[in-house]
Amino acid sequence: MSRRATYSTLAACAALAFAAQPAPAGVPAYDAVTPGRIIEFPADFGSHPEFRTEWWYVTGWLTTDTGETLGFQITFFRTNPGIAGDNPSSFAAHQLLIAHCAISDPKRGRLWQDQRIRRAGLGLADAARGDTDVWIDRWRLKRDAGVYVADLDAGEFSLHLKLSATQPPLLNGDSGMSRKGPAPRAASYYYSLPHLRVTGTVARNGRREAASGEAWFDHEWSSEYLDSEAVGWDWIGINLNDGAALMAFRIRGPHDESRWAGGTLRSADGKVRILEPSDVAFTSTGSWRSPRTGISYPVRWRVRAGSREIDLEPLIDDQENDTRLSTGALYWEGAVRAYQAHRLVGRGYLELTGYGERLRLR
Repeated sequence: MSRRATYSTLAACAALAFAAQPAPAGVPAYDAVTPGRIIEFPADFGSHPEFRTEWWYVTGWLTTDTGETLGFQITFFRTNPGIAGDNPSSFAAHQLLIAHCAISDPKRGRLWQDQRIRRAGLGLADAARGDTDVWIDRWRLKRDAGVYVADLDAGEFSLHLKLSATQPPLLNGDSGMSRKGPAPRAASYYYSLPHLRVTGTVARNGRREAASGEAWFDHEWSSEYLDSEAVGWDWIGINLNDGAALMAFRIRGPHDESRWAGGTLRSADGKVRILEPSDVAFTSTGSWRSPRTGISYPVRWRVRAGSREIDLEPLIDDQENDTRLSTGALYWEGAVRAYQAHRLVGRGYLELTGYGERLRLR
């Protein structure tokens, strides 16, 4: 069976699982995100299967030994499709694992990308409690002795990286509870690890090179991430050159209006400012239209975060992710440079969802 056919079969299985029988009436299907919960490490580095949706997200920039500049993205998703917990079958999809991996390559002019989807268990995939260890087949992201180890062998490329923390975790929102809409229930638990030091190897078409760089790590879990009026989001995670870190986002409504916004700015001296909706503004300064899907993405931005304003320029325009065989989504996720008054002040990643159609989180 071809890889594409395999993915199509798995995507169909995932769709069936999402539509499976929910937990019995009167029993909460998922835990809720509520104020006052204390984020604790290392336990909260691990999985939270009582919540509906969770992801571990690594984005960064690499420089190869031959001097090439690349962006990279590694994401593992866990979703609880709401199957009754007392279902005894080993084949019941109590948890689903999905992974996306991509390299932004200026010489190629577009992404190298791949995806995986499996149900947890049966030696196929899992996401451990207690610390980060999430894997699908031979794709894995694991935290070992304080260092994240990422090993992903895709069809045409691979990433084998070690990511070491240089700063403490950054709690976003109210001590780690991040609002995502006007209603308090639209929220996630969310922390970041900016300025990860990266070493390892990257391979494309069988050509392997040593590489090093810097990355940003996000971990979020939620049971109601978006409200019913939200269609998608714009998000940035920027490692600033002076050691500061900026995360900012806006949730968009059906008429491209901002339903909610927020972010976190940690200065080089460690002081943290939590950004309220009025502190954040995203203004598009240029778009790119995909020749494959016809979707227009605003890939250039001016972002205001408190008193700070930066301009974002993509490493390459074509950083569209086609994940219709796993999550069912088309989105733009790419490496960007940050400028202030035409001076390079940082590098990071920009994510744009819900532009082709409304984003539906399972």
